[in-house]
Amino acid sequence: MNDLIFRSLDEHKRSLEAFEYSSEELTRAYLERIEEKEPSINSFVSLCQDRAIDAAKESDERRRNGAPLSALDGIPYAAKDNIAVAGLPLRCGSRILEGYISPFDATVISRLSASGCILLGKTNLDEFAMGTDTETSASGRTKNPLDENRVTGGSSGGSAAAVAAYEAPFTLGSDTGGSVRQPAAFCGIVGLRPTYSALSRYGLVGFSPSLDTIGILS
Repeated sequence: MNDLIFRSLDEHKRSLEAFEYSSEELTRAYLERIEEKEPSINSFVSLCQDRAIDAAKESDERRRNGAPLSALDGIPYAAKDNIAVAGLPLRCGSRILEGYISPFDATVISRLSASGCILLGKTNLDEFAMGTDTETSASGRTKNPLDENRVTGGSSGGSAAAVAAYEAPFTLGSDTGGSVRQPAAFCGIVGLRPTYSALSRYGLVGFSPSLDTIGILS
C-alpha cells in the first residue's frame, strides 16, 4: 500500500511544493486505493482515471516550470454526483438520469480546475440527495469504512466514505439540512457547510434552493 494516501491535504501541498513526490505519483496512489477499496465500500459511481493522470502530468509540468496555478495545484479530489462535471455522468443516484452526460462544469468544479486540482471521479449519494444514509441510490448502498455493517450517513455518504477510506484527500458534497455534516460525523472526518451562498450553487442539482449549500469534506 502506498503511504502517500494517509497524508493530509496540507502535507500534500507542502510535499508537492518541495518536489518530494509528483502529482502523478499522488494521483496514481489514490486511484490504486480506489481500485482496492471500491468492491467493499462503493463510494464512487464514476471515475475519470485517464483524465486525472493527464491533468496530474500537466500540474507537474507547471511546477517544474515554476508556475503552479495555486497552492493546491496537483491535489486530487472527488465530487458528489449531483454536481455537474462536463463530460461525466450526472445521475444524482437515480435511474431517471441514466445516460445523461453533463455538458458543463459547476462553478465549484471550474474554480478547482482553474486552481489545478485533479478530479478523480464522482461519489455516491441518496437519490436526488433525499436521504440520510446513502442507501437509496440506484448505484447501491455505500458502506461506512469504519464499520461496513453501519451506514455512512447521507446524503453525501459517498463523499464522506471516500475521505474516510483514504480514497481522496478531500471531496465535495452538498448540504441542505445536514447532508455534509452528518455523514462526516458518521465517518469520523471533518465536514464544513459554508455560509449559504459563499460557494456558488451553479451546477448543483437543486433539492431546496433556499437551503442547498456545497460543502467540503476532509
